[in-house]
Amino acid sequence: MPYVTTPDNARLYYEETGSGTPILFVHEFASDHRGWEPQMRAFGQRYRCITYSARGYTPSDVPADPNAYTYKHVMRDAVIVLDHLGIDKAHLIGLSMGGYTCLQVALNHPERVRSLVLAGTGSGFERDFVEEFHQHSRALGDQFEREGAAAVARTYGMGPSRVPFLLKDPRGFAEFQRQLAEHDALGSANMSRGFQGARPSLLDFEAEIAKLATPALIVVGDEDERCIAASLFLKRTLAASGLVVFPKTGHAVNLEEPDLFNQAVADFLARVEAGRWAPRDPRTVAPPR
Repeated sequence: MPYVTTPDNARLYYEETGSGTPILFVHEFASDHRGWEPQMRAFGQRYRCITYSARGYTPSDVPADPNAYTYKHVMRDAVIVLDHLGIDKAHLIGLSMGGYTCLQVALNHPERVRSLVLAGTGSGFERDFVEEFHQHSRALGDQFEREGAAAVARTYGMGPSRVPFLLKDPRGFAEFQRQLAEHDALGSANMSRGFQGARPSLLDFEAEIAKLATPALIVVGDEDERCIAASLFLKRTLAASGLVVFPKTGHAVNLEEPDLFNQAVADFLARVEAGRWAPRDPRTVAPPR
């Protein structure tokens, strides 16, 4: 099995397929490397596609130290995967926690990023909701440790932003829940408390985000209510960004609507590669009321 070893000796399992311009897929909190299978199959026909399981998600290692799960650790891990594979620059595609991670890579290592796809990114970013989001994430971590992943899959896995997936594709949703139930309880607990329960709001990086020239596509479902405001914020703040909203769609947009997601991302990547995804023209910005 292929692994990357981080400086703190955590082994990260990865898979790759295809050849050409590289794409790195970074998964959400409730998923792992398997959550990008529809994209690995589609984009692997034209690109070199890499997906990996974050620390705490088997078959990657599950560090025992709870302090080894900060958003900075996870951001550095993504860069280490690129380093290990000899990739200087890649398209980064992330969902939720993965989108936050991809954005952090762009902020800290912009020279490594060809473009960004930020899907379902930014839960809990509102100033009046940050502490509640952190508290909920820490409580979820305690539940993982106390009850195990299978029990959490039956509750957290049935949250409001997941129900659209269940209604639309019961078979696909059952696979998502089964994979969530297989997660390592300690790894998920530490990630929920360390990453989700302590990460800064996107608003804390507003000035830095506004300086990014990286082409970006923001994708959100219209029934992923906790990510809509954050997606609008990213659209306003990232100079070279576009926004796609999928109707009747929840959080796991790439699994719930794989065809729409792949089509939107394929068009975006083609435009970026052709040099046809420019920063927003100031003339398109309406004056303040």
